[in-house]
Amino acid sequence: MNIKMKFLDRYLTVWIFLAMALGVGLGHLFPAIPENINAFSIGTTNIPLAIGLILMMYPPLAKVDYTLLPIALKDKKVIAISLLLNWVIGTVLMFALAVLFLRNEPDYMSGLILIGLARCIAMVIVWSDLAKANREYTALLVALNSIFQIVTYSFFVWLFINILPNKLGLANFNVRVSMQDVTKSVLTYLGIPFLAGFLSRYYLVKSKGIEWYNGKFVPKTSPITLYALLFTIVLMFSLKGDKILELPLDVIKIAIPLVIYFVTMFFVSFFISKSLNVPYDKNASIAFTATGNNFELAIAVAIAVFGIHSPQAFVGVIGPLVEVPVLILLVRASLYLKRKFDNP
Repeated sequence: MNIKMKFLDRYLTVWIFLAMALGVGLGHLFPAIPENINAFSIGTTNIPLAIGLILMMYPPLAKVDYTLLPIALKDKKVIAISLLLNWVIGTVLMFALAVLFLRNEPDYMSGLILIGLARCIAMVIVWSDLAKANREYTALLVALNSIFQIVTYSFFVWLFINILPNKLGLANFNVRVSMQDVTKSVLTYLGIPFLAGFLSRYYLVKSKGIEWYNGKFVPKTSPITLYALLFTIVLMFSLKGDKILELPLDVIKIAIPLVIYFVTMFFVSFFISKSLNVPYDKNASIAFTATGNNFELAIAVAIAVFGIHSPQAFVGVIGPLVEVPVLILLVRASLYLKRKFDNP
C-alpha cells in the first residue's frame, strides 16, 4: 500500500512560516490583540495558550493502543535498543550539540535541550508509515515513550539543565529550572491529554468498536494537532513583533544543530539496529521514533516555565519548522536503505 503524506502535513513548514507571519502582523497592526491575549490569564497560565497546547497533545495520545504494551515488552531486544537510543544517545547528543553551538546563548541552549529530552509521540506515526515501517511496533514504542516521558521528563530537565552544565563548568550558563514547575507542566500538558486520550480510546472502542475508532474517530481528530500548533504559534508571535528583525538569523542558528541531530540520530539508530539483525520494518520504527521529537511538550514546558515571550519557547517553535523537511528526506533515505539491505 502506497501511503501518501496528507496535504496539511506535507506543507507543515509552510504553514508554520505563515502562522509566524500572521502572528507578527496581527501584533503590529492591532496592538490591542496582545493585551487581550494576556488578559485571559490565571496566575502565570494563559488560558487560550493552555487550551491550544493541550489540544496539540490529545490526538497522538488518543491514537495509541496502550493494551499492546505487554506484547512489546516481550521483545526485549527492540525495547532495549529503543530506550537506549531515545533516553541515552538522543538526549546526550542534543545536549552536546546545544553546548557546541549555543553555549554562549544559554536561553537558546536550554530551549534546545528541552527539545532533546522530549521524545517523539506524534509525527513519528506519519514518518513510519511513509517509510513502510512496522506500524504496530511504532505505536508500541510511542506508547512506551508517552509513559516514560510522564515519569522521567522532569528529572531529565533537572539533570541536563541544572546539574550537568555546572558539573562541566560551562561559562555564561546561569539558567535554573524548577523541577516542581516542570513536573506541574508535564502533568498539565502531557498528563491531561494522556488521560483524555486513554479514556477516549477505552470507552469509544468499547461502545463503537475498533474499526469505527481507527477509521472514523482518529482521522477526524488527527488534524487538531496541526490546527492547535498553528493557533499557538499565531498567539506566540503576535506577542513577539518587536523582535522580528532578529529572528531570521536566530532561526538559522537554531536550525543547524537540529539538522545535525536529526540526520545523526537516524543513521546511528538505523545501523545499530541493523548490526543487531533487527528486520527493516522494526528497524525503521526504532529509527524514526528515536529521530523525531515531541515539540508540543517542549513548547508547553518552555512557555509554562520560562514564559510565552522566552527564547526557549521560540526554539520550540523552530523545531517542527526544521523537522518536517529533514524527516521527509530521511524517509527517502530509509526507503533507499530498505532496497539496498532488506531481503524480500
